[in-house]
Amino acid sequence: MKVVVGSDHRGFEAKQQIKAIVAELGHECIDVGTNNNNPVDYPDPAYLAATAISQKQADRAILVCATGIGMCIAANKVHKVRAALCHDELSAQISRDHNDANVLCLSGDQVGEVLLRKMVEVWLNTEFSGGRHERRVKKIKAIEEGKDPSEIKTANV
Repeated sequence: MKVVVGSDHRGFEAKQQIKAIVAELGHECIDVGTNNNNPVDYPDPAYLAATAISQKQADRAILVCATGIGMCIAANKVHKVRAALCHDELSAQISRDHNDANVLCLSGDQVGEVLLRKMVEVWLNTEFSGGRHERRVKKIKAIEEGKDPSEIKTANV
């Protein structure tokens, strides 16, 4: 799997840890910056990573800023991106299993090394379960296309 990673200056140290985890799990890692602790605006790496997902140049992305909030907002502006801000293993797992999230957003300031590893591992190892969740993801896609999701008729699973 190709995994894009990106951060601002506040997420740089966590991003370095994430790159190591991604490599240990046998995935290809694409780093879109930043490359040091010097201040940088989080929308820049968020856009690069989310665009790689949107254009199918990568399978998933992981973004880190101080809280993860800014990265999540910015990434979700890009077509075909479903970014999820996660704070624990369960939210990371559910974001993949139920929501088919293709971008994981994390806090560089609030998540320690052990939890960071657990969240990245579970997120990369969890597949979308489909089933009843598929119709909900289809409705998310409809919203992205400017449609009313209540008008999307999907089979009840």
